[in-house]
Amino acid sequence: MAPSPDALTGITVATDARGIATVTLDRPEIHNAFDDAMIAALTRALHDLDADAAVRVVVLAASGRSFSAGANLNWMQRMAGYSEAQNVEDALGLARLMHVLYTFRKPTLARVHGSAFAGGLGLVACCDIAVAAPEATFCLTEVRLGMIPAVITPYVVAAIGERQARRYCLTAERFDAAEALRLGLVHEVVEAAALDARIDALAGQLLLGGPGALAECKAWVAEAAARPIDEALVVESARRIAALRASPEGREGVTAFLEKRTARWVAEAKR
Repeated sequence: MAPSPDALTGITVATDARGIATVTLDRPEIHNAFDDAMIAALTRALHDLDADAAVRVVVLAASGRSFSAGANLNWMQRMAGYSEAQNVEDALGLARLMHVLYTFRKPTLARVHGSAFAGGLGLVACCDIAVAAPEATFCLTEVRLGMIPAVITPYVVAAIGERQARRYCLTAERFDAAEALRLGLVHEVVEAAALDARIDALAGQLLLGGPGALAECKAWVAEAAARPIDEALVVESARRIAALRASPEGREGVTAFLEKRTARWVAEAKR
């Protein structure tokens, strides 16, 4: 399907026949730096894709030389003249975008090249899987501007841990793709020429999973990570698998395996 632009916001969305949607940050002339309009457009696009049953996987990509330089300087200058209440409301837009991406029900893949700075790094941390080119660079730049990476910090900590987040949030050091891999911010580093093929291969793997199971798995991983391993968690884990065993999707998956045939959702993705 041809990309559909969100007018004047620098976002394009294209969905292929398999249900893989690619959301592209498309302001290469300013290194895909975002402002309130772009944040609203990206949030709106994610809501639409989450509600679209035909969409199975979302890839977050970018055009030009950079993934995203973070906030647009003109937008930041405009924010400096806002009242405190206006600034809180404006900041909530970005905070909600990060939360929408992090809690998105379908699998998300970040395709990272060039610079991923500040909020751009936050977008990477919010995706389920991130693959970067060797030339990608990362930085939490906020303290150099007298600010903090407030709305993205919860997701950065979830991705790389508190100890490493303390270092990179405080020093605002730039680090490369190899360090991002070591930290756990990205899962793989592949040559730039192979980036699209690797993203496509991973998306293909995700299409093999049951759509409902993938959504439940994402939600359960996030919940389990935040809870102590106690009796309540043990009971809840049993309840969740029992519910899926009795679901139409669970029954179809087990039956397809036993009958040595392709599950219905896999066949649908191959049409």
